[in-house]
Amino acid sequence: MGLLDSILGRSRPKQANLDALFAVPSAAITLRAAVGLAPTGLGAVCYRPAGGAAFAQAEQEIVELLRGAADAPDVRLEHDEFGFTWLVVDDDPDDVEGLVTDLHAVNTTLESHGFGPGLLCSLVPFEDATGRRAGLVYLYKQGSFYPFAPQTGAGRARDNLLEIQLRDLLAGELPVEREMSRWLALWGAPGL
Repeated sequence: MGLLDSILGRSRPKQANLDALFAVPSAAITLRAAVGLAPTGLGAVCYRPAGGAAFAQAEQEIVELLRGAADAPDVRLEHDEFGFTWLVVDDDPDDVEGLVTDLHAVNTTLESHGFGPGLLCSLVPFEDATGRRAGLVYLYKQGSFYPFAPQTGAGRARDNLLEIQLRDLLAGELPVEREMSRWLALWGAPGL
């Protein structure tokens, strides 16, 4: 940031560090050991779709890339009530590394085609033996994670106690978003 920018109060947005996604497998071990939350095998990238042929081609390239592997996961596009698209990857719950690699590929492909500003978040859901669910959400524009835990059977209510417990548990493993006002509720997100 230059002197003029600091005088005028301008700031540059924080750059995404997509390599932070590769810390999720280690965090998954911690979640399983400490609170019994296991990966569901699902993962998703949420983005604002852009119009035009270039975006449609980039989206198709991603789907073909993910489906082209010998042990290809199930890949699908879902659209939520807010107009966002979720590219959902459904794979083996024991292969968190593969899932994270796929999510990283989705993000970097959209970014390399110039659609980085439309990227919102990546999500990796977890579930315990009682059906309680929580997700690790990577905020693309902040370069940090936060936990989102909807309360089971309570409509649109959050399990704030679990979210804070997960934040504290994972603070040493992931770049955790400290500004709780950025912990958006992802109602209806795939896997939650």
